[in-house]
Amino acid sequence: MGEVDQKASTDLVDQKKGEYLLIRDAEDGQLDIYDKPLPCFGCGIGWFSLLLGFVFPFMWYYATILYFGNYYHKDPRERSGLAASAIAALICTIVVVIIIGIVIL
Repeated sequence: MGEVDQKASTDLVDQKKGEYLLIRDAEDGQLDIYDKPLPCFGCGIGWFSLLLGFVFPFMWYYATILYFGNYYHKDPRERSGLAASAIAALICTIVVVIIIGIVIL
């Protein structure tokens, strides 16, 4: 009764004293794709387009095309910046239509 079954050893018992066992998650392979920094100085195409759009508004429309073209499926971190640029493009379009409407009428 006091005997320990030698065949039923675990990984911890098999490890040598002083060595550590690396524990891996099932999600470890998925996290590796986010280790790379985003393009455009690390802030992503969407946020870079949003900032550059205040000088060159056509960048907002470029980012809107990327947003509706599902570019963010390549890297989900791009989604928020592309959505912000799409909203900026919408606001810019509404403002331009209102100004043209006031000038013509």
